[in-house]
Amino acid sequence: MNGIRLAFSWLTVFPVRGPETVERADAARAIAMAPVVGAVLGVGAAGLTRVFAAAGTGFALAGLLTVAALALVTRGMHVDGLADTMDGLGSYGPPERAREIMKSGGVGPFGVVALIVAIGVQALAFATLAADDRWWAIALAVAVGRVAVIPACRHGYVAAPGAGFGALVAGTQSLPTATVWTAIACVTAVFAVPDHWWLGPLAVAAALAATVFLVRHCVRRFDGLSGDVLGAVVETAVSIAAVGLSLTF
Repeated sequence: MNGIRLAFSWLTVFPVRGPETVERADAARAIAMAPVVGAVLGVGAAGLTRVFAAAGTGFALAGLLTVAALALVTRGMHVDGLADTMDGLGSYGPPERAREIMKSGGVGPFGVVALIVAIGVQALAFATLAADDRWWAIALAVAVGRVAVIPACRHGYVAAPGAGFGALVAGTQSLPTATVWTAIACVTAVFAVPDHWWLGPLAVAAALAATVFLVRHCVRRFDGLSGDVLGAVVETAVSIAAVGLSLTF
């Protein structure tokens, strides 16, 4: 239960208190429970999109408002991490300089573009899914973003120098844990695209594979894993999964 409580206290603004002191073992359990948080957020996002659409906002605005609500309920951590990570990757200096840029508190051109693209893609993909009454697909896309953090924290990765959150979670997740959650996401995705059962698992696999490559590149570029990178992983996975699930043939 400490793992679930810590996961919700870390990843949402929900009034859930984690343990007073957090060790790496606690952090490992919390990251392993991140998909549970994603499932709750996903169901909430699908329901909220439906409420907005039923209220007459139009599907595009409903999708945008849902993305905004997700940013609010997660304290904006993931979108902030995406912007910082893209600014760091866009720099041409050594890893030390890239990490300084990420910690500067400002948002550069790469970060701005990344935010516009991610928010726009998610909002429009959610709108497409809502127009087709595919609420489960919206929930799944949001959950996949939290599944992606497990392979991102797999054994073998170390924290970037000076990374506080990264020092707690880097290298804490085993291959079996990542495999189980990936399998669960792919199996449930079978029901996300009517008449094309294979498209859901393919979209989930593509989202998770893309974030695996993103993390590998970031670990090399920044000399390790950081919380900002995990935020970028969440937003990237949600965006790719949502687009994949919204495709029609």
